[in-house]
Amino acid sequence: MEDAYKKINHTLVKLIHEIWDLEEKAIITEEFKDLTNNDMHVIEAVGLGEGKNMSSIARELKITVGSLTTSMNSLVKKQYVERRRSKEDRRVVFVKLTEKGIKAYERHEEYHRKMVQAILDKLQEEELSVLLKTLDVLSGFFSEYRE
Repeated sequence: MEDAYKKINHTLVKLIHEIWDLEEKAIITEEFKDLTNNDMHVIEAVGLGEGKNMSSIARELKITVGSLTTSMNSLVKKQYVERRRSKEDRRVVFVKLTEKGIKAYERHEEYHRKMVQAILDKLQEEELSVLLKTLDVLSGFFSEYRE
């Protein structure tokens, strides 16, 4: 059991670092050199479509609206997102990706698609169900630990 603990611990720590590092290298190309990994995750949370309000994005990212505002100010300045006020309630601010932001979003999605496809290509059906159960357990741990 001790060997399993060490191997799982080592693998999880290594994976987290590798995913973060490779994601940055895959996404932050010459075209998007002004972005950080954090910027990309904010862009991902904004998503495609007509836009979202700041509080729903902050909730999704599990950060405060104040922290999100700092990130959004930077992304607006870099022209990845645009803000607009609600016509019904001027206090509500909606954020939408610009064309430049959509390109960055799509680049990020492509990295994730390749990562997931690499796993799917190597696993058989029964292995996939074990992986999904394992990921559910890990996700549950993170959710509980956060609280």
